[in-house]
Amino acid sequence: MTDLTSGIHKAARRRKGLPIDRLAHAAAEIGGVRREDLDPGDRVIVSTKNSVYSLTSCADGSFIVSGGWYELQGLGESRTEVRGCTAGGSALLTEHVAAPGLFLEFEDGLRTTRIRTVRRIPADTHCPEKRRGPDSRQPDQ
Repeated sequence: MTDLTSGIHKAARRRKGLPIDRLAHAAAEIGGVRREDLDPGDRVIVSTKNSVYSLTSCADGSFIVSGGWYELQGLGESRTEVRGCTAGGSALLTEHVAAPGLFLEFEDGLRTTRIRTVRRIPADTHCPEKRRGPDSRQPDQ
């Protein structure tokens, strides 16, 4: 609220941050997709408030990213690192690739708008060369 005579704003009440142990516990409870859930070639589709991103996991831990900001900049597919997810502050949940309600942060500091949905698509469902079995063109090894 503003004091109309002075133009000085009342100080907003500071919100207390979570203690580190509570933050660590909260991180363990968050859903979404974690790095440990991904195999090379797996795709993660991330729908944010403003955009849709496609991230394809690489063997070295990086991702081929397209959509969203990369599309708007005309970059097409770009190889980049995912730093992790944040709730909007400076604490970064590095084991998370994407989780609903959080923000995805890339190595260059780009942070998405709030994530709405996350979907993991295993490589064997979108990469024919990864398929094995009787309906595959490649025999089992």
